[in-house]
Amino acid sequence: MLEKAESALAVASAPRMQSGLALSLCPPLVTDRLVLEPLAERHADAFFEPLHDDALYQWISMEKPSSVAWLRDHWRRIECRLAPDFQTAWPTWAVRRKADGIYLGRVDAEITLAMEASNLGYYFFPPFWGHGFATEAVRAVTLHLLSQGVHRLVATVTEGNTVSERVLQKAGYAFTRVLVGNDTIRGKAMDDHEYVLVAK
Repeated sequence: MLEKAESALAVASAPRMQSGLALSLCPPLVTDRLVLEPLAERHADAFFEPLHDDALYQWISMEKPSSVAWLRDHWRRIECRLAPDFQTAWPTWAVRRKADGIYLGRVDAEITLAMEASNLGYYFFPPFWGHGFATEAVRAVTLHLLSQGVHRLVATVTEGNTVSERVLQKAGYAFTRVLVGNDTIRGKAMDDHEYVLVAK
């Protein structure tokens, strides 16, 4: 019993990511062509159908959402921008094109208590590939996080996804190493290439 009490006390006294900080890491952002909106339940309807394009899953390991209701519920739970253990913030943006309001994809990050982005990720729907939207959005998020005191950002790309690697390179990230067997796509272990950007 004493060990359990001590364990509970240790968890309660551990440093925690503050709600105000987590929310401040995820404001709306605007670029020349894009609006990045904090991802919320309301985005599920617009995202559900594009998330069923098979081409999207060539390089990413996430699963297709089973229903709009499931997606709404899942995204409602991340609106607080905090992980359940209060150890990381989850800033996440839905990316919309200014010209016509169409949603193009998403950018997200995990921010640790040490103010490092341990995992910056993104996906854009196949009809919008090749137009520079991903680079524009990733740059905007990167600059915003740097302005908020995030001093190191890490992203990983599945080996072979050279287009996504160019996105990171254009946004100022540098290749650091190969992470062997770091991801699983369609049941197969895949190597990742790690890219890092450090604040100057």
